[in-house]
Amino acid sequence: MRIGIIGAGNIGAAIAELLANNSIEATIANSRGVESLQPLVQKLGGKITAGTIEQAAAADIIFLAVNWSKIPAATAGLDFNGKIVIDTNNPIESPAFVPFDLKGQTSSEVVAGFVKGAELVKAFNHLPPHLLTSKPDANEGKRVLFFAGDNSSAKSVVNKLIDRLGFTGIDLGSLAEGGRLTQFPGGALTAQHFIRL
Repeated sequence: MRIGIIGAGNIGAAIAELLANNSIEATIANSRGVESLQPLVQKLGGKITAGTIEQAAAADIIFLAVNWSKIPAATAGLDFNGKIVIDTNNPIESPAFVPFDLKGQTSSEVVAGFVKGAELVKAFNHLPPHLLTSKPDANEGKRVLFFAGDNSSAKSVVNKLIDRLGFTGIDLGSLAEGGRLTQFPGGALTAQHFIRL
């Protein structure tokens, strides 16, 4: 399946590196344009290519990894019907780190409203970038990546990708319940580094 990454900040770049380290091809895009991505794609080698946001969004699996306030602009006008969107976002931004008011929803429920037609899976958001790009084998076990979503087929695809990347995936259930557990700030599993032996 084709993979796209929308966003090339700390998390987007870490995901691109993680995919490249596992010989998985992907297209990465940001709001600044293809030229701004050349140093990153040259560093990561031939598996990761720079493209437009539209090209990244044309993939079968799309990682959404942009600052919270930029999600509406990053997703505007794109067709997400039938796509799997992996929501790596948390409703907070540096440098202030003031939480956004989600009016009782989880962050993924809010994001789902911007990617209508997609099957949204919350994942890759509870570990810091340096642990995403570290070797997933640790202490005679594997690092855990949690995921949550409302579509079992989409979650299965994401879990297989997590496994291919060398991590152990743990299904936390729905976006409303499982998504809240890994949402930063406030989620009980946020920034928790678990090893499955």
